[in-house]
Amino acid sequence: MILVTGATGLVGRTLVQRLTSEGHPVRALTSTAVSQRDSKHPLFPESVQILSGSLHNEQTLHQAMTGVHTVFHLAGAQWWGRRRDLDYVDLKGTGNIIAAARSARIGRLVVMSHLGAAPSSAFLLLRAKGQVEDQVRASGLAYTIFRSGVVFGPEDVFVNGLAMVLRANPAIFLQPGQGEGLLHPIYIKDLIEALVRSMETLNTVDQTLEIGGPEYMSFNEMVRTVMRVTQTPRSIVPVPPYMLRAYTSLLQRLFPAWPITSQWFDILASNRTAPMGNLYDLFGIRPVRFEDTITTYMRGRHYTRELMRNLLRRRHRIA
Repeated sequence: MILVTGATGLVGRTLVQRLTSEGHPVRALTSTAVSQRDSKHPLFPESVQILSGSLHNEQTLHQAMTGVHTVFHLAGAQWWGRRRDLDYVDLKGTGNIIAAARSARIGRLVVMSHLGAAPSSAFLLLRAKGQVEDQVRASGLAYTIFRSGVVFGPEDVFVNGLAMVLRANPAIFLQPGQGEGLLHPIYIKDLIEALVRSMETLNTVDQTLEIGGPEYMSFNEMVRTVMRVTQTPRSIVPVPPYMLRAYTSLLQRLFPAWPITSQWFDILASNRTAPMGNLYDLFGIRPVRFEDTITTYMRGRHYTRELMRNLLRRRHRIA
């Protein structure tokens, strides 16, 4: 049995679909009740065991770990989480997962992190992820930590959020600084392939793996690529990052589900790259290119409508 926490998130949903398609028995731990067995578009395949509960409920975690050999711990508050959410979900939640996993004697714990994560980082998101990594390494469990670049795909937060913000202003786009920080975007299906293959690759045990796609690109290059694909040309106006953080905080007070969050600026603060060939060297995966891939699902998409739906939400649910 394979347990996936944070199973309703982008990576969690896609991973569950992939594992079940290969015949693996999967248990999905979700933060809220999921009852879509009879709907026309179920969130999970019928074979998935769905368990709703909190990372802070000892009984729920004991039930979730029963008979499990591998845990993919994907639950987190990384995009819309405030400081207390990151402390509660990422740090305390991971500690509870580790305690339950040790009690159940699971075979391996697989955890998602970010390129640039460090417990001493000056940036909240990267510091929280670095502290989570330290917890996992000191757990006594067999583990694999994946530090990935920005994940993109039809339902991702970062790149699709960028497309929504471009629609919000018909003339300009406010860019933090010159947008020179390098990103290493990775397609969701390439990431999932690496997660699945890691289960059968012994040399990934007790390792921290840094992975990204086939190209580095600056944030400015990413913005221009999204403009080109979505046909939303805008004048790019560089703004000091601290001013844009303050402006974003104000927007979030008015619109709690505003697509850009303070965690964006943590990701963009400096270069976030892995060695270029890691994905192929570790798993034999040839990753797809950014522009070639987003063209298949972003062109012609109604991002104005998606932005309006987003703004009407009270607040994004924290996994």
